[in-house]
Amino acid sequence: MKLSTDDQAALDAIRSQSATTRRPTVPALEERLFLPVPCLDHGFVRVVDYMGDDGAVVQAARVSYGKGTRSVSDDRGLIRYLMRHRHTTPFEMCELKLHVKLPIFVARQWIRHRTANVNEYSARYSVLDTEFYQPQPEQLSTQAQNNRQGRGAVLEPDAAAAVLHLLKRDAISAFDSYHNMMSEHDLARELARVGLPVSTYTQWYWKVDLHNLLHFLSLRMDAHAQYEIRVYADVIAEAVAAWVPLVWEAFQDYRQGGASLSRQALDVVRRRLRGEEVRQEDSGLSGREWRELQAMLEG
Repeated sequence: MKLSTDDQAALDAIRSQSATTRRPTVPALEERLFLPVPCLDHGFVRVVDYMGDDGAVVQAARVSYGKGTRSVSDDRGLIRYLMRHRHTTPFEMCELKLHVKLPIFVARQWIRHRTANVNEYSARYSVLDTEFYQPQPEQLSTQAQNNRQGRGAVLEPDAAAAVLHLLKRDAISAFDSYHNMMSEHDLARELARVGLPVSTYTQWYWKVDLHNLLHFLSLRMDAHAQYEIRVYADVIAEAVAAWVPLVWEAFQDYRQGGASLSRQALDVVRRRLRGEEVRQEDSGLSGREWRELQAMLEG
């Protein structure tokens, strides 16, 4: 994303400052500070601040840990142990603060993660920019038949063009009315906004600890998550990988690439390892659980 002249000047001023700190810093994340990474058609994510690093997680776990007394391999092993056994508190010692611009309907999904500090742009006090999300044609799909909150087949080109026309027409009409009500009728901003679509862009600052951030990513990077929020999650994941690479490696191995088994599913695995033939009927698993286990085992 190309920065405005004012934003670039502000960034240059920050970079030109010479400052020292006793706090842990991460060069790979320092390079990303304040730089907006584009998301969707008008959105972005930018890192504005952070606290801690891989070492902070290790330090919190050991409590009386002295810097330099442990090797990187020791730190990696401890972080993997913490992730593997779900000892979450040490990960809460690190925090990340983001500035995010996103469509309102994505924000409403995002805000369900109630374990962060949020300050959102207020349309009671400020006039919203005329910016609304328009999906790419390849993202326009039918309703999935076997999933109430998922997408099915991609629309044919003519149908996609018709849908995009309707979405754009309705959004422009809503924004025209929004501005008209304020300029012609002096309607309060907090009332004029009520007719705007959920495709309208909003902005917020979002600060979260690493434990809850990883939980957010585990859900929102999943293939079953809505495409639009996955775009943001993928960008945030790149920042996290640069910030805490040892934690990110463990997260990928034990959360993204790992699996959690119920007592019944684990029993099925054990019986199969003993050479038994196990059927769904005598496994103690429902049909859906059985299918999920088979898919997991077959890769």
